[in-house]
Amino acid sequence: MGVPWQDPAAIDLMLDDCETWAVVGLSGDPSRTAYAIARLLQQRGKRIVPVHPDAPEVLGEQGYPTLADIPFPVDVVDVFRRSDAAGEFADQAVAVGARGVWFQLGVVDHEAFERTRDAGVPMVMDACPAIEWRQR
Repeated sequence: MGVPWQDPAAIDLMLDDCETWAVVGLSGDPSRTAYAIARLLQQRGKRIVPVHPDAPEVLGEQGYPTLADIPFPVDVVDVFRRSDAAGEFADQAVAVGARGVWFQLGVVDHEAFERTRDAGVPMVMDACPAIEWRQR
């Protein structure tokens, strides 16, 4: 295994066993990476939940301004935010009872990783579901 935040067991858990993915930073802009990844998640049978203050509906799914506003359980919180803004979403994911946290490629916050792992929630950082699925 390489770095602890790319643990194959955590990646497998989220890609294989988690169905509902809250996508933080997902807007209706199809040119954004978050949009393409959310569409891929849907194609892989996942339910996506847009989390963005300005996204009432994206890819046919109702959006919510915050994780706390989602009225049902989410399995994974997938974060498309800059590293310096991402940590709070890991904390919110733990608070809402998510089963996993995923920080996209280029998003790294070692302190958030430690807090999330210490809370017993698996976390993946600096990785992309599309790439991970292709490498299987």
